[in-house]
Parts: sequence; C-alpha cells; structure tokens
Amino acid sequence: MHESRKQPGLGPTDPRVGDGGPQYETETQYFVISVAAQLSGMHAQTLRTYDRLGLVTPHRTTGGGRRYSARDVALLREVQRLSQDEGVNLAGIKRIIELTNQVEALQSRIEEMAEEISRIQQSHRRDLVPVPRSTALVVWQPKHRR
Repeated sequence: MHESRKQPGLGPTDPRVGDGGPQYETETQYFVISVAAQLSGMHAQTLRTYDRLGLVTPHRTTGGGRRYSARDVALLREVQRLSQDEGVNLAGIKRIIELTNQVEALQSRIEEMAEEISRIQQSHRRDLVPVPRSTALVVWQPKHRR
C-alpha cells in the first residue's frame, strides 16, 4: 500500500536522478513500512531501528504510522550499501548522512547567492563606469575673469 502526494524536487539524492536505481514518478510516493522494507531489501524491524537511531526519518501519519518516501527508500539502500559493502558502522553512516545533507544545503545556498548576484548585476546602471582609485592630487584652478 502506498500514498501519493505532490512534492517539489527532492534534490541531488532524488532517486529519479539517473543513478541506475528505480525511476519514480514526479509525485512522491509514500510507502507503509512493510513495502518500504521490501523495496529496500531489509526487514521492517531494521527500518524501525534506523528511525530510532536517526539514520532515516520517515514521515508520520496522524496515528503515528511511518510513511517512507522514495527518497527514504533510496537512503535506506545507501545505508545498506555503506554498511555491507564498505564496512562503515552505523555511527559513521549517520555522520556521512549529516555531512551530505550539509553539503546539499550549502550548494543550495550557493545557487541562491549566485542568482542574487546575477540579479544585482543585471539591475546595475550601465551609464555609470567605475573610476580607478588613484593617490594623485588634483588641484582645481578657476578660470580668470576678464
């Protein structure tokens, strides 16, 4: 069973980005824990443990039920890959996730600032020209009246 809700772009870890994983629709699908466990190749209890440890935090229903997005499932697969293939412990995986999120936030901020700089440059008055700084002293002498 899954629910669908509209959600704007999911960012660089979006499973729709061509990483060879499953391709999801533009709507974010929310899966109950049993479906998310099956999609990620894990046991449901493992997903509960990862939630409790703060590795993957699913959305919650008003009744407290977990709902995993496609991004959550992709993150679960990455946790599994890091743990099994790379031998990283769960504390290390949590730190990797935190740093990845921080990098994504900083990249987003850089994009915002670049857009702001572009807007400022476009609104800059073209009739004004920069004057180079100089330490020269200029003396003004009025014209003599006749």
